Amino acid sequence: MENYLLLIDCPDEKGLVHKITGILYRYELNVIRNDEFVEKEINHFFMRTEFTGNINELLILNELYAILPKNASVKFVKKHKKNVVILVTKEHHCLGELLLRHQFNELNVNILAVIGNYDILADLTQKFGIPYHHISHENKSREDHELEVLRKIQDYNPEFLVLAKYMRVLTPAFVNYFPNRIINIHHSFLPAFIGANPYRQAYERGVKIIGATAHFVSNHLDEGPIISQSVIPVDHTQNANDMTQAGRDVEKIVLARSLKLVFDDCVFVCGNKTIIFD
Repeated sequence: MENYLLLIDCPDEKGLVHKITGILYRYELNVIRNDEFVEKEINHFFMRTEFTGNINELLILNELYAILPKNASVKFVKKHKKNVVILVTKEHHCLGELLLRHQFNELNVNILAVIGNYDILADLTQKFGIPYHHISHENKSREDHELEVLRKIQDYNPEFLVLAKYMRVLTPAFVNYFPNRIINIHHSFLPAFIGANPYRQAYERGVKIIGATAHFVSNHLDEGPIISQSVIPVDHTQNANDMTQAGRDVEKIVLARSLKLVFDDCVFVCGNKTIIFD
């Protein structure tokens, strides 16, 4: 018996859950878990169904499309580890967290390679037996550097890219190659402090919470659909360095949590937000 996911989003109408699960029943498929949600403002239906059995995908897809509203999106996913390339710059905390979780199979992922615009994290990466590619940005235009990075990424053909504190803004041309397939971790509870030294800014403002946000990358800087966020309390006894360390701890946990949701196919993108079945 194989484990599958059925992912559906379409305009809402009465009886959809009954119709969909009825088709699965007729094919003697066993539903293990079912989640559904209607976004009432746009009258749109989302459903994630986990089931076991042996399927003729084409036959079932044809039956589903026949009973679903027009413009329905229907996808079968055989549960598998997602192939990923990670992009980094200098900071180690998010990369280290992902490498450890990968080593102990805590994420549904195959890390194929790490690409960095500095070589600082090469030794860390290679200790886990994963290839590291140093592609320097120095004395290159943004477009030329991105083209080199893109060529290396294409060698691996990943399903997703993860920006583990990759500190270069991606051009729209690059982002368009991977729609809703680039995941970034941002050093604040968006929207918040932007630019350099966010924790110094937070310290100087005397903030009482700091946090992190993981989101899909879009062509609007730090405004893509949000996957996960978290905050922790801070106070006047903590200096900027204390806040930086505390913030890094939040960042790596939020990124790991977000990747688990995405790689387990729990996330639907709806416009500029997400529907998540956790």
